[in-house]
Amino acid sequence: MIRTCWELGRLAEFAYLKLWKWAHMLGFRGHFSTKCRCCSITLGALRDVRRAWRTDQVRVHAGLPESDPTTTLGIGHWAYHGSGYSPGAALLAAAVWYRRELERQFEAEGSF
Repeated sequence: MIRTCWELGRLAEFAYLKLWKWAHMLGFRGHFSTKCRCCSITLGALRDVRRAWRTDQVRVHAGLPESDPTTTLGIGHWAYHGSGYSPGAALLAAAVWYRRELERQFEAEGSF
């Protein structure tokens, strides 16, 4: 199909379509899924349906009741996981601090 787009793009009667420019998209100008002429569904609508389906899956898995559009579900669970850097992050932070300190010293000495 890509080769066909190239070949048709060379013909004078199809020059206005600029098929050669869109050969990598098989002749479609833009995202392939927005060019469906048999159905009129947008990518946003597909994302909304997918989000609702996934939310419902999580709700069922967590054992939560059916959602009611007139109420707001509030979940207040907090857990303390600690403070400060992990050992690996502490090493990286120390290396960054050391490098910046060296740069400050070089600038102060006029060497940088």
